[in-house]
Amino acid sequence: MKYFNWTNVRLIGMFGLVLFLFSFTSKRNESRKLRKSEVIFVGENNVFVTNEVVNKLLIENKSDANTIRKDKVDLNKLEKSINEQEMIEKSEVFVSIDGVLKAVVKQKTPIARVFDESGSFYIDYKGNRMPLSDHYTARVPIVSGSIDDKNRKEISELFQMIHDDAFLKKNIIGVQILPLGNIKMMNRNFDYEIDFGKTINMERKFSNYKAFFQKAVLDSSINKYKKISLRFTQQVVCTK
Repeated sequence: MKYFNWTNVRLIGMFGLVLFLFSFTSKRNESRKLRKSEVIFVGENNVFVTNEVVNKLLIENKSDANTIRKDKVDLNKLEKSINEQEMIEKSEVFVSIDGVLKAVVKQKTPIARVFDESGSFYIDYKGNRMPLSDHYTARVPIVSGSIDDKNRKEISELFQMIHDDAFLKKNIIGVQILPLGNIKMMNRNFDYEIDFGKTINMERKFSNYKAFFQKAVLDSSINKYKKISLRFTQQVVCTK
């Protein structure tokens, strides 16, 4: 005679009950409507896109997030819509356990402002074109001259170096790109121009310039110069 193993039967029954409750709870949870939407900006540059602009994209132009059922939210579609906004670098959209539709957003970082025949625009940290904002004007170097596919990578690296260095970011206010690829720069507090030469050995040139600046300020000779040449990596050539 065979006997039932009631312990196993009870375990199977409990397991089935857990699956049923989980499925029931999940379906019930999905059918609930969202409580609200929330936009969280991360990073330093949170001034170009407003909370209202992102929130409008987040709730798909509906008047309120609590009109949307949780199971009807297409998170990938919402992320794509937000990422297509020209001021936004990337975003992550998700629904929290308590029913809040959240978007974590990082805005683009402008590192230069270009003026050319087409108008004016920013260059962001990744070297891409970025439109001006109606809400804020970034304090970045003003750039004149041509930026094209041939020099875009090197010019972007130049702007990145200026942006990442506290001294250069504070002092370099203008960059002129000349036809043959040479670069001229303008300083915030002094009248001299910086003849940077071509975009080669850039780290060494900037290092030379900072060393020269510190010495020239200390001995008060900096006001005597009209031109500072960084073309040669072994020396800084000054012209009065």
